[in-house]
Amino acid sequence: MARPGQIIGLLGGSFDPAHDGHAHITCEAMKRFGLTRVWWLVSPGNPLKAKGPAPLARRMVRARQVMQHPRVTVTDIEARLGTRYTAQTIAALQARYPGVRFVWLMGADNLAQFHRWQDWTWIMENAPVGVLARPGDRISARMSPAARLYRHHRISARASQLLGRSDAPAWCFVNVAMTAQSSSAIRARGGWATSSDL
Repeated sequence: MARPGQIIGLLGGSFDPAHDGHAHITCEAMKRFGLTRVWWLVSPGNPLKAKGPAPLARRMVRARQVMQHPRVTVTDIEARLGTRYTAQTIAALQARYPGVRFVWLMGADNLAQFHRWQDWTWIMENAPVGVLARPGDRISARMSPAARLYRHHRISARASQLLGRSDAPAWCFVNVAMTAQSSSAIRARGGWATSSDL
């Protein structure tokens, strides 16, 4: 549920598996970007990854165990909407919830390869984007095609609270103290079975 006037951050991903790093950047995003709520969009799959993730139901259970906050909702709405790409999801949510301001959230690693996403310029033109720095990705993100193309629409980190109320295109890059924990590292250690292991 969402009400007009709310500013909702959208953190999408396979969450394969969700971990404390996801929870940390979510809380930082709420604080830094002035968000009313955050929705974790646990995706059916990542079009940029050849190997499929663990079953959606299993990833949802893990995500809800990791992220327990009254202002955060873990949802499989992309599977229910039938959307495959981020631009499709944002468009569907904007149509379904008029008056709600949605902010797309992502790590700096995603900004570095954002130009590979389907309809990435549409995303930049239609939703403010909040970027949270992750270890080792700051320089590549700041030099990325997306950052260069939209350099005149960047909001300074000092004014990050303005992002949620800014009209797109608008984006903000903030540095936050982050852990180096990653889903791929957890899988590599054998701490999480993938779809092919089940």
